[in-house]
Amino acid sequence: MTSFLSAFAWLADHANWAGPSGIPARLAQHLAVTGLVMLIATAIALPTGILVGHTRRGAGVIGAIAGAARAIPTLGLLTLFGLAIGIGLRAPMLALIVLAIPSLLAGAYAGIQSVSEDVTDAARATGMSESQIVLQVEIPLAAPVIIGGIRSATLQVVSTATLAAYVADSGLGRYLFAGLKSRDYPQMLGGALLVIAMALILEVLLGAVQRLVSSRVTNPGSRPTKGRTPHPLTEGMS
Repeated sequence: MTSFLSAFAWLADHANWAGPSGIPARLAQHLAVTGLVMLIATAIALPTGILVGHTRRGAGVIGAIAGAARAIPTLGLLTLFGLAIGIGLRAPMLALIVLAIPSLLAGAYAGIQSVSEDVTDAARATGMSESQIVLQVEIPLAAPVIIGGIRSATLQVVSTATLAAYVADSGLGRYLFAGLKSRDYPQMLGGALLVIAMALILEVLLGAVQRLVSSRVTNPGSRPTKGRTPHPLTEGMS
């Protein structure tokens, strides 16, 4: 209990909220790294997962790649990248991208594959092209599962991004490493509490988004349709 009181005292100290090493600056750095990693990983994984899910080809290869990426220790990978690239944010960002891709791939692939073939066959029968089927039918129906993959990957990245401080002066991880090195345990525990709080907030926000999208997919009639003619296949999906 004393440790937590000391940590809260550290968090309440106004001196820790000012300057380039203050809590707001570290929070911004942490979120920036997380956001950029997720943007790059999403650009790589989502199109790949959607393509594999739509064509039903290459699932074994994707599964093997995702499994191998999950098995790699992030700290070990970060160390290798750090030795190869040097000090800075590039090494941790590459390691975090590798960490994020499996969940994003799995979410995209599983979501698209879960769409009934009867639905896609009906879409083809109405004259839709393959790209229209993907964009207007499969992705909207698979959105809850895809967002679930994004949610999982985001939480993994935001929690593991503390390791960026291992080779770069960035993010909330600096409080953990600096506190451990100097035996300033209130600082170390305070930094850990900030990471936990950030992860919980993102979990709540992304969970709310996922539930909202799920409700729109399962209850398409709850949304207004004034001003347009609903398509029998895509109503409630766009």
